[in-house]
Amino acid sequence: MTLTWTKEASPRWDADKQRLFGPAELAAVGLAPAAPGEPVADEWWRVADGDDLAGYGWLDTEWGDARITFFVAPGHRGQGVGRFILEHLEAEAAARGLNYIYNVVPETHPDGPRIKNWLSMHGFREASRGQLSRQVEATPTGARAPASDTPR
Repeated sequence: MTLTWTKEASPRWDADKQRLFGPAELAAVGLAPAAPGEPVADEWWRVADGDDLAGYGWLDTEWGDARITFFVAPGHRGQGVGRFILEHLEAEAAARGLNYIYNVVPETHPDGPRIKNWLSMHGFREASRGQLSRQVEATPTGARAPASDTPR
């Protein structure tokens, strides 16, 4: 498996997102349905394994911290794609000089307890209002420093 990390210059709701994000997946990551071509908020990165879409990661910067959210395509779960996305989102946050990354697992997530456990195994601790957070490492393990839109 050779994963690449590509920043979307102008993130929009496209055919790939439409294909991967059904109603359950939208609820799991707390997104509202979008119309084709509609801009999506935040900074988005596409993760591919060769020509196959493996997932997405996105980052919302606020008050010196970053809310991170990510999605691994069903056929790529359990293969390290989530860890790859997490490491790269942390590297993106570190490159921006941010202090913490955090995630909120929505109540609507069909597998919330497992995801919360996965995040805690990756150094996240429960904070307030269901947030799970961890301090940004200057150089996260395994991730390379971001280089604008260069695929990794």
